[in-house]
Amino acid sequence: MKNKTLWIVLGIIAVVIGWVAISYNGIITKEESTDKAWANVESAYQRRADLIPNLVNTVKGYAEHEKETLQAVTDARSKATSINIDPSTATPEQFAQWADAQQQVGSALGRLIAISESYPNLKANENFRDLQVQLEGTENRIKTERDRYNEAVREFNVKIRRFPANIIANIFGFERRAMFEASEGAEIAPEVKF
Repeated sequence: MKNKTLWIVLGIIAVVIGWVAISYNGIITKEESTDKAWANVESAYQRRADLIPNLVNTVKGYAEHEKETLQAVTDARSKATSINIDPSTATPEQFAQWADAQQQVGSALGRLIAISESYPNLKANENFRDLQVQLEGTENRIKTERDRYNEAVREFNVKIRRFPANIIANIFGFERRAMFEASEGAEIAPEVKF
């Protein structure tokens, strides 16, 4: 009888340990997916930041008197690349600050691209057109990667909030992650003035 009770207790302990391990590993898998998705977001934004100096230099040759716009693009890029956040500990406010800096880059780039309308030779320039196409593609990648990141965060947040995995999440200190949200005023198209 004593052996039977011992085996039952050992069996229950094994089941509990197995459940904890499976739950913990599931949370880790979701967390790693979220981290990978964030790295893809950063990579897409880095690609845009890397393209900007080439675009600015191409426009400089044609639009020397557009220094204010060129400087705005350069300044926005510098600000955006100087803000680094850790998505595992970032608050919604930090995400908003980071997103606002990226929004400023987008607005400055929009003004820079609009300048091309005033310079027919620039519009016809092969380098400018290639860079413009690359930037458009990069903007699409950024949106795609942000959407993927939000989906990974949603899955992670659901995983750590669902019972019984939420018990393991609380024990090991897993916390909800913040998602990307639209910047305030993002629904209003930027106005380009010359």
